[in-house]
Amino acid sequence: MLQRIFASPLSVLPRRIAAVGSVRYIETGTGRGSQSKSFSQKEKAHEDQYIREKEKAKLEALRESVAKQQAELAELEKKVNGQKK
Repeated sequence: MLQRIFASPLSVLPRRIAAVGSVRYIETGTGRGSQSKSFSQKEKAHEDQYIREKEKAKLEALRESVAKQQAELAELEKKVNGQKK
């Protein structure tokens, strides 16, 4: 008899949980779903801006490195041309 009493509510429980879970995913048009969407868009925009700033800094460092190496190359070419004459 105890088995029958405890078995009955437990067999209904998964159906109730499934019903609550399905309602949660159906609602997307208003309320919390739209707030989440705007937050996600805002967060993505911040991440994109952060990445652009990092890439800009890397590009500037590469440009400085190239300019330095070009100056070195010009100096070495002067030395080589001076030795040839």
